[in-house]
Amino acid sequence: MRGLMMDRPLLISSLLTHAERHHGTTEIVSRSVEGPIHRTDWAGIAGRARRLAQALTRLGVRPGDRIGTLAWNGYRHLEIYYGVSGLGAVCHTVNPRLFPQQIAYIVNHAEDRYLFADLTFMPLLEALADHLTGLAGVVVMTDRAHMPAASKLPNLLCYEELLAAEDGAFDWPDFDENTAASLCYTSGTTGNPKGVLYSHRSTVLHSFSIALPDVMALSAADCVMPVVPMFHVNAWGLPYAGAMVGCKIVFPGAKMDGASLFELIESERVTMTAGVPTIWLALLTHLRGIGRKLDGVKTVVIGGAAAPAAMIEAFEREHGVDVLHAWGMTELSPLGTANRPKGTNAALPPDEALALKAKQGRPVYGVEMRITGDGGDLPHDGRAFGDLKVRGPWVCSAYFKEEGSASHDSEGWFSTGDVATIDPDGYMQITDRSKDVIKSGGEWISSIELENTAVGHPEVAEAAAIGIKHPKWDERPLLIVVRRPGSELDKAGLLAFFEGRIAKWWMPDDIVFVDELPHTATGKLLKTKLREQFRDYTLPTA
Repeated sequence: MRGLMMDRPLLISSLLTHAERHHGTTEIVSRSVEGPIHRTDWAGIAGRARRLAQALTRLGVRPGDRIGTLAWNGYRHLEIYYGVSGLGAVCHTVNPRLFPQQIAYIVNHAEDRYLFADLTFMPLLEALADHLTGLAGVVVMTDRAHMPAASKLPNLLCYEELLAAEDGAFDWPDFDENTAASLCYTSGTTGNPKGVLYSHRSTVLHSFSIALPDVMALSAADCVMPVVPMFHVNAWGLPYAGAMVGCKIVFPGAKMDGASLFELIESERVTMTAGVPTIWLALLTHLRGIGRKLDGVKTVVIGGAAAPAAMIEAFEREHGVDVLHAWGMTELSPLGTANRPKGTNAALPPDEALALKAKQGRPVYGVEMRITGDGGDLPHDGRAFGDLKVRGPWVCSAYFKEEGSASHDSEGWFSTGDVATIDPDGYMQITDRSKDVIKSGGEWISSIELENTAVGHPEVAEAAAIGIKHPKWDERPLLIVVRRPGSELDKAGLLAFFEGRIAKWWMPDDIVFVDELPHTATGKLLKTKLREQFRDYTLPTA
């Protein structure tokens, strides 16, 4: 027997229609690429998204066609999110921080029909013009006054002129909610990037999830600033969830330094913001330098990499801001866990509460999670750690254009590549990437815990731990450290700081100080490069 309920498809266009009807005058603020602050509202975004859908239809774009973007966080990018997917085409966000050859590979592999690009990235596209052979045209996301005077790119179009030629009299079509909506590629450190193809259904369900009180707790009263780029897993879904709840959104554009972010936070009265740890390190450093605090901000969401306990503590003690530590992946749309306290652990002593917040958190509804070892499933006792696997309605079932995936087991579980523990309360903690774990004498050492402990030292800006070959122990940890400006911290001083904070046998065998560390296109430590750089390094204990 079937239930007698209306069968309405879960479509991305319905999010925008809701925001337009019930939150039409709520502001959308952007720091534009051209310079000035731009202001519109949800009604304005909806009207221009319909014009864009009309323009794309006039250009011959059909359902299923991929439309690429090479753009910062801004109102035009938001219009493309909705205009492309609402039409039934696929919005493909391209990460401009990837190597040029990877960008060309991604655009060609996706078979993008058109590519929408901010002015910032025109020199990059000019250099890649000979390699982007499948594009029907490039749309520059600006007005006629700022269009390039000349270009070797074929069929260069002006975004504002395309929209001005349409009247916006467009009805969003209905179609199967499992239709592809957007496409993001992983920024893998080995091999070619892989495409993750999200559906309308998965995106809407994911939006419900991140808006929940135990996750990001979004409401129409919030002012949200997604610092995480819109080219990085759809800004963690905030452009969609923002429409669902009808909140104000502030887009920082290309200027994501501490001073520029604080200016927007203060002037627009931001209540919630989200980004990776490197961004927040820069903001905290700026605030300390000018002696200011984050007034009005309720929550900072930290994801993309493990949040050091020292960073969580700095936000809470120096600024009175609650930190939501979260974990996810491109393959998970991206949310997998969020770290909110349960009633049973809401009144823990400060040190225990901080240690708990440093974990990645509990699975949100919709995400199932298990850890496995050679003997099968491992207990959720907070001690056993093994390979983390997940499944759920917004977890990828395969990669774009691949028949099968070595990352999925016979039961359909996705292997994340992370090594983790899960405690009896359901809190998951990443101890390492499976390829980054340090194996010493048959036991595993968590590189993440070594790094987070090091960053807890007031004179350490950033740290990376890698395994170095050892004749007796197979591998031993080498810690590579960037000092804060003006610091004279030495090896002995930092090793003394580690004492009592980690197991003695985890103690780094050596410490090297460097000026900077390499990062991936999404801001994560690039340990493959570090392992190559220190491949022939000899530890003093060897």
